[in-house]
Amino acid sequence: MCNVADSDVITAHHQYTYCNGGSTLTVWGQNDDVFRAGVSQHQASLPPGTQCVIHKSTSCLFHLLLLTELLVHSSSHPVHSSPTCRDFISMNHQIHSLANLSKKLHDLSDDELKRIAPLENRLESLPKLPHSANLCFMSLQVDELYSQLYVYSESFRFHVDWLKTAKENDSLPFEAVEGASRHLRHLSDDFRRSLQHINQEVPQLTAPCFPAVQNTFDVNRFAVEISERLHVFCHFLKPVLRYLQIQSNCKKH
Repeated sequence: MCNVADSDVITAHHQYTYCNGGSTLTVWGQNDDVFRAGVSQHQASLPPGTQCVIHKSTSCLFHLLLLTELLVHSSSHPVHSSPTCRDFISMNHQIHSLANLSKKLHDLSDDELKRIAPLENRLESLPKLPHSANLCFMSLQVDELYSQLYVYSESFRFHVDWLKTAKENDSLPFEAVEGASRHLRHLSDDFRRSLQHINQEVPQLTAPCFPAVQNTFDVNRFAVEISERLHVFCHFLKPVLRYLQIQSNCKKH
């Protein structure tokens, strides 16, 4: 005896499989009459006394095949994390790079730095960060926090770009400043995408007015001021990003 249960449904037609010993016949049709006609023609060419069990296609088998197809399709297309979760990888990379570059925005020796550091800050347009990142968590919603971080990163980018121009005009090395500008631009783009992902408006910003640069001393003085504030910003961002990752149900990178 031969048992066959291989069947499928295609465009409302049924596949009937008839087996006899080592011989198999498959007939496609919309009803049993078509199948019986095909089997009768097939039996005429086979030895008498052969037995066979026939299984017609069923809706149950169709659903099983459909489920299998869906499982195979989904396994071949792995699920990716949301755009916001992917952006956290880039954000952490930009912050790490900025923290290193922030120390190199000026080329002053320790003695030169000691003479400049005590001087009063002149860049009033630099972002004024909260003393504690926890103050942001307590006072701002997630969308407001993304918006504020975008404003901070863009403001620092404006200042770093201005410093790069001042260094170029004074023939001072500006490679580290240029690198910092690039990472700040990427960081701003990450915050912009995060705002767009949660359907929030991206703030429209313009560059502030900067003080006149008279000489090399001014350039170095402003470089130290931006360097110190940018370094603080990088350390401020680390716990803020950890908080946002938790709120977004993203794994820590």
